Amino acid sequence: MEKEKLLLIFNPKAGKGQIRSKLFEIIDIFVKHEYEVIVHPTQKVSDAYEKTIELAPEVDLIVCCGGDGTLDEVVNGLMEAPVRVPLGYIPAGSTNDFANSLKISKNMVRAAKDIVEGQLYPCDVGVFNEKNFVYIAAFGLFTDVSYETDQNLKNVLGHLAYLLEGSKRIFNIPTAHIKVNCNGEILEGDYIYGMVTNARSVGGFKKLVGPDVELNDGLFEVTLIRNPRNPIELNEIISSLLSADDKTNLIDNFKTDYIEIESLDKTAWTLDGEFGGEHTSVKIGTKRHALDLIINQNGENNL
Repeated sequence: MEKEKLLLIFNPKAGKGQIRSKLFEIIDIFVKHEYEVIVHPTQKVSDAYEKTIELAPEVDLIVCCGGDGTLDEVVNGLMEAPVRVPLGYIPAGSTNDFANSLKISKNMVRAAKDIVEGQLYPCDVGVFNEKNFVYIAAFGLFTDVSYETDQNLKNVLGHLAYLLEGSKRIFNIPTAHIKVNCNGEILEGDYIYGMVTNARSVGGFKKLVGPDVELNDGLFEVTLIRNPRNPIELNEIISSLLSADDKTNLIDNFKTDYIEIESLDKTAWTLDGEFGGEHTSVKIGTKRHALDLIINQNGENNL
């Protein structure tokens, strides 16, 4: 009987390169469960994306090991592949927001076991103009930190690297004048930050997106933060975000399956922590149940 084929795509630099010490154990788990394993370490930007499109028709399962950026590349590849192939995810990045949202274990060996013991979970995928994203499209304050922070610095310092990079611009807050068309309503004003998310955790913080978040309900969560006019309003915003209580009219929160955002000037966006280009007009929607994830919903997170 012919064995099923598994493509393991991993980023050897993600998360302090820890996969190198776990790679044999991970492959051994897949082989013991009767998979023929094809292993591909990423070599460059977009390599995971290209390899996914190339090999998806030849395999029965794809497993991605890396950070949110590597996952984004694989998912984009799957969205363009001519066949629908299930995906398993072994988080190995600095933040791993998507994994946190689905309670995927941070223990890489445990995550591999959960894949072979798991069940299909139909997950939504975001559409940003012509691109796909897994869990976040964002603009404004600090959104460029993740892709501007050096990978070696991330590996050594972890979250501290983001804080160091972000602290450089805290006293020079840029604003974007935007017009939002969503759910039959129009919002307009100066905003320092905006995000459309399909995650329970953003930047390692689990309260930013609000309660009742589901990753397969066809709806994304929208958070838009207006420009504070003084330190008191800035403190009001921070307090509201950290407590997850809606105590301010400076933050607009709502759910939607489609949103259009226009800006007077070109605004830089990030998609899953990677640069998503500069735009004056974006259309963001959802592809409901577009991705077949394999997760162990009975597993124990982070063990």
